[in-house]
This record gives sequence, C-alpha cells and structure tokens, in this order.
Amino acid sequence: MIHLSTLLRTALIHVIGFFVGFQVQAQGQPNFLIILADDCTYNDLPLYGGQNAKTPNIDKLASEGLTFNQAFLAEAMCQPCRSELYSGQYPLGNGCSWNHSASRPTVTGMPQHLGERGYRVGLAGKVHVKPAKAYPFEKVGGFDVSCVRNPTQPHKLAGIRQFMTRDAKQPFCLVIALVDPHVPWVMGDASKYPPKKIKLPPNLADTPRTREDYGRYLAEITYMDGQVGEILKTLEQTGHAKDTLVLFSSEQGSQFPGCKWTNWNTGVHTAFVARWPGKVVAGKRTDALVQYADVLPTLVNASDSVKPLRQSKLDWTPDGSSFLPVLLGKSAKHRDYVYAIHNNLPEGPPYPVRGVSDGEYRYLRNLLPDEIYIEKHLMGLKGKAVLNNPYWSTWVRETWADSHAYKLVKRYMRRPAEQLYHTANDPYELNNLAGKPEFAETQRRLSAELDRWMKSQGDPGVALDTNKAYNAARAGKHLF
Repeated sequence: MIHLSTLLRTALIHVIGFFVGFQVQAQGQPNFLIILADDCTYNDLPLYGGQNAKTPNIDKLASEGLTFNQAFLAEAMCQPCRSELYSGQYPLGNGCSWNHSASRPTVTGMPQHLGERGYRVGLAGKVHVKPAKAYPFEKVGGFDVSCVRNPTQPHKLAGIRQFMTRDAKQPFCLVIALVDPHVPWVMGDASKYPPKKIKLPPNLADTPRTREDYGRYLAEITYMDGQVGEILKTLEQTGHAKDTLVLFSSEQGSQFPGCKWTNWNTGVHTAFVARWPGKVVAGKRTDALVQYADVLPTLVNASDSVKPLRQSKLDWTPDGSSFLPVLLGKSAKHRDYVYAIHNNLPEGPPYPVRGVSDGEYRYLRNLLPDEIYIEKHLMGLKGKAVLNNPYWSTWVRETWADSHAYKLVKRYMRRPAEQLYHTANDPYELNNLAGKPEFAETQRRLSAELDRWMKSQGDPGVALDTNKAYNAARAGKHLF
C-alpha cells in the first residue's frame, strides 16, 4: 500500500515539474537578429557567384547556417520591401506600394506580433517605414539612419550590446538595418578593386565610368561585410550566439540599371542566410522558394512555445506563411510561386510592372508598354547630386558604337508587354522568351497565375500607379 505522503510528494514533484518546464519553455524562446544590407544585388556576393566582392564575414555566416538560393521580395524599392518584411503582407496588403509612401495605420507589424509573445523589438539604423503606429520599433542607437549621407556616419556597438543584454529574462528581436552599399558609394577602400581588373556582370555596359563606379560599389559591399562581422562578434560577446536565430538579407538590387526599381531577377532576388545553432544545419543550401512576406510568420512560428499564432488577439491576415520546416530541415519546399510589383511613382513617370516566378521561369507584364521607362535618380534627372549616377550618360553615349550597350539601354527603357525568362539558365534575364512557341505553355501558366494573384490582391493595375493614389498613400490614406 502506497503511503499518503508518498502520493502527495509525487504529485508535488509533477506540479513543480510542470511549472519549471513552462518556465524553461518560456525562457527557451529564441532571440532574433536580422541584419539588412541596403541596395546590394544578391549575385554580386561571392555566396551567389559574384566574382569581385570580398565578403569573408557573410561567407563565414553562410558556412554556419542555411543559404536560401531562391529568396525574393515583392517590390525592389526600400520602403515597400521593408514594409513587406515587417508586416508579413504584400505591398497592396499593407498599403505601401510606392517608395516614400506609408502603410495603412491599421497594419500590425513585427513589434506588435513579437511583442505580444514577450519580445523586446528594436531597430538600429535605417527605418524607412511609416507610420510609427504600424511599426513601433524601439529605437536602438549606434548605426547611421540615413542612406544618402556622404560619408556614412561612424557606427558604435554599445547600443546594440545594451539592447541584447538589457533583460536576460526577456527574448529580443533586433533589426540592424545598415545603409551600405546604398549610393553614394564612398565607404570602404576602392583601391582594392582596380577598375581594369573588375569582371563586370553581363547586365552592365562596359564603360570606364561604369568600372570606376562598380569598383566603389564593391568596396562598399566589403565595408558592409565588415559591419556584419562586428555585429556577429558583439552577439558572441553577449553570450547569445547559441540562442539566437540570425537572418542576413541583402535587400533589393543595387542602383545600377536593371536591378533596383525593376521586377527583374537582379531587382527582387535577395541574398538570404539563416544561422540558428542546434536547429539549422550548418553549411547547407536550399532551393525552397521564400518571400519577405514569409519572414514574420516564420518568426512568430519559431516563438510559438509560449503563444501560438491562433491565440493572437491582433487583427492580422498575413500574405506570407512560415518556412520554419525549411529552417529545421523538415522540408525542402515552401512556395510554388513568388510575386513582384513595381509602381514607378515617385521615382519617375508611371510605369507599372507585375511579375511572377516559379523559381525556374519568370514572367513579367508591363502594363504601359508603349511608354518609355524613366528613373530620375539613376538617369541623373534628380536635383540631389548625391543620388545621381554619371555612368548612365556613358551608356547612352556608347550605344553609337557598342551593340551590347545599345541592347542594355533599349532593354531598360523600351519594354514589350510581356517578358518571359528562363531564369535558372539566364539569371541576368537578357533573353526574352515570350512569344516563342516552345515556351507557350509556360507563359500561359505563369500569366494565369499572375492574373489570379492580382485579383486576390485587389490590384487595380495601371490605376494604382497614379499621382492620386501615391499622394493618398503618402498621407496615410489609401484608395485601394
């Protein structure tokens, strides 16, 4: 016969075990550290085949984590892509469909969703999202907040170190949004990249000025990589390296023609690396399709040990979904398609573009194909000289003698109604396959999928890229 005191003691042990287990589970929530570059074309990095830039710290991070070969953002402009990342919604879902506009004030973002799960959520560096009501990040000092300063302001690590260590009982999510290699390309040691020794990617016209500017851009990539190394060393020094999921992304493409402000692969394809010791297998790559809208649902999913998503009291319908099974090695696939949108205001006259990719082929639809494409920053039409790019005029000048330069200028400024690329074999998307009989079925399938997605988003098409719609969004109001 079991003695009553023995039963009570056993029961007490189980009760204590339950609460101790819950405490351990709560304390076992991972920290999140997200490091963003600014305007860095993914395949300019050695990790994705870049043959020029030196990035030892990003390469080391990749050797310790999982590299995504197929990560994308929906719009290759700073404000829309960051709004997608922080909200888990596509541009039309959160309302930020133009650069320098705003998400809807009713949007709930990363601070609210992770804050509800007990996280401190901070942001150091470039913010470039609004309104603050939608994205109420705690401000963390130490990194430059402006991407157009010449030079970039010196950075200090004390602010992020203090944020990481402030409360050992509360997990943190910290976004460090660097401002490099956004123009002006003035940081780093450009002498390490002699113009004559550079191997230009095939989507850039080969002129002396292009080589000079590209070398400066590469130097700034290396400067950015140095900051990544300092940040990761700081994380290590705090003792949080082992309990932190680190994500690095290169953001959108650079400010060279055919990258930023386009829906081409070199615009919306982003470098994406995840390191999570003991959870993510080191030194692996995945072909799983993911999009910026998937990141926040993934972080929420990773913190589910305390408050599952279904228990959230926040009004949130994410467009993305969690790729946690990919991170944990339980799945090799996530999406069937990724989507892209471009509204040219306020960067130039209306030129709306929509796109879809299945990871192998990309289909683009130019909604105003009879118009010419103009981007005022890139073409030197903007008053602020700091953003002007003098190499563009050399491209135009060379079109008289250089057939490749002519093709690139024409490709950029005059676009057909439809474009189809076999991106897997043509990552710079220089060979348009639209209209070719042997690719008719692929074109039809992707066109139908784009129609479906636009309808699901309530996308009004050409009407979205208007001064009226942009000005309303900039004021925090939205017509669509």
